[in-house]
Amino acid sequence: MPAPSFDQMEGQIWLNGEFVEWENAKVHVLSHGLHYASAVFEGERAYGGEIFKLNEHTERLHESARLLDFEIPYSVDEINQACIQTLEKQGFQDAYVRPIAWRGSEMMGVSAQSNKINVSVAVWEWPSYFDPEQRLKGIRLDLAEYRRPDPKTAPCKSKAAGLYMICTLSKHAAERKGYADAMMLDWRGQVAEATGANVFFVKDGELHTPTPDCFLDGITRRTVIGLAHDRQIKVNERAIMPAEMEGFEQCFITGTAAEVTPVSEIGPYNFEVGDIARTLMEDYMSEVQPSAA
Repeated sequence: MPAPSFDQMEGQIWLNGEFVEWENAKVHVLSHGLHYASAVFEGERAYGGEIFKLNEHTERLHESARLLDFEIPYSVDEINQACIQTLEKQGFQDAYVRPIAWRGSEMMGVSAQSNKINVSVAVWEWPSYFDPEQRLKGIRLDLAEYRRPDPKTAPCKSKAAGLYMICTLSKHAAERKGYADAMMLDWRGQVAEATGANVFFVKDGELHTPTPDCFLDGITRRTVIGLAHDRQIKVNERAIMPAEMEGFEQCFITGTAAEVTPVSEIGPYNFEVGDIARTLMEDYMSEVQPSAA
C-alpha cells in the first residue's frame, strides 16, 4: 500500500501560533510565496525525542528571512518551542521537522511589502534519505547541468525555496539515469555541492571540501568538520576543480536529510567507501543521539 501524500497525513501542524489539524493547514492559491518563491525554510531531524541543533536551525531561518527582506513575527525561542511542541504532539522520537515562513496573499505582484508573514512547523517520520543498502555501498551521483549561481545574482546564503528549483531539476535528471543524486558545480566551474547536501573528499588522510561562498555552509557540514578535528583529521576548505576528483580516494556528502552518506561515484570518477568516511558516519550518528540524563 503506497504511503499517503503529505497533505493526507495525520496529526497537527503549528500554524501562525496555534495548532490545527493536519488537513486544515492550508494556504491560499494567491499566496506570494507560491507565485514568487518568497519563502524560507529549515530541515531538522529529531533523534530520541530531541531536535539536533534546533537553535542553530532557527537562527538560520531568521537570517534567511532577513536576506529575503522580511521579518519573521516569532522570536527564535518561540519557534524553538513550536518545533518542540509539534514533535511532542506528533508523538515521535525520531522524525523530520520542517519550519517554513512565507509571504501571504495581501499583495500580488513582485512587490510584497504589506504581505503578512506566515509561519508553520510540521513534523513527520522520515527514514534514511537514500536507500539504506545503497547508502552503505556508496551512492552514485550524476554531474548536474545546472550550476549554483553567482552570489551577485541570488541570495545564496539564504535557505530560500526558489533556490532549490535547479536542485529539483538536477535530481530528477539524475534519477532518470539511475543515479541517486547529482553533483553541482558553481558558476565558475568549481565543485559546489549535491542538490541538498555538502560534499567532502578524502586524500592522503585529509579532508577536502569546497569553500561555501555561493551555497549554504550546512549545519551538518560544520558538525562533521568539528568531528574531524576531534580525530585530528586535517580539513582543507578550498576551491576544488572537477578534474581533481580523479585523485581523491573517498567521498561523502553531509546534510540534515542525508546525514553522512558515502559516495562511490560522481560521473566518471570513482571512490571507495573507506575508513574515514565510515568513521565520520559513525561519529555523526553518535553525536546526534541525546546525551543520557
